[in-house]
Amino acid sequence: MSVRRLAKDQPASFAFSKATREKADWWISKYPQGRQQSAVIPILWLVQKQEGWVSEPAIRAIADLLGMAYIRVLEVATFYTMFMLEPVGKVALVQVCGTTPCMIRGAGELMQVCKSKIGPKQTLSADGRFYWEEVECLGACVNAPMAMINDDYFEDLTPDSLKAILDDLAAGKSPQRGPQIDRINSAPEGGPQTLTDPKLYDGSAAKPIKTLPNSKPAKAPA
Repeated sequence: MSVRRLAKDQPASFAFSKATREKADWWISKYPQGRQQSAVIPILWLVQKQEGWVSEPAIRAIADLLGMAYIRVLEVATFYTMFMLEPVGKVALVQVCGTTPCMIRGAGELMQVCKSKIGPKQTLSADGRFYWEEVECLGACVNAPMAMINDDYFEDLTPDSLKAILDDLAAGKSPQRGPQIDRINSAPEGGPQTLTDPKLYDGSAAKPIKTLPNSKPAKAPA
């Protein structure tokens, strides 16, 4: 496992927003008294959604909220790679999948696009708007190669389509998420090739259930 450390430059302080604190309190309330520390992962995620990343002051604030030692929250934040430990782009955090299915279908070329348009891997762009990194499997192997940008999946990418998506984001537009080719979700290109009869979905193919004379409905198990 690679070593994950906090960013060298840290903000002076951190404060929960009203919305984040309300959601954090809701998570804490889900656990029995004395077990509030179980909410550490969702609260770390809430903080990341608020700030874009998890800072050292934020880790201390979470620890104080949950009555935990600072080192315990730090251990969680540095263990899970979904937590960003340094500032990311204000416009987009681009996570390119580099696992085998994506790599053999062109993930390397997507990374070259990110290098040319954003800069070195795991480095904030010069304007502070973009950040990209290589990640492991994001579970969309059928749609390889793909990338997760902020909270959305962009699949079946080519270098040209990724360039267009990054340009749209830079211009303040909202590019179409999901497959970037003629595909519905993870169906074959061009559309589904099996189970295409509409009767399978509108109920017209369903047959009535026949019951035996004097039969009684089965009782639910106790």
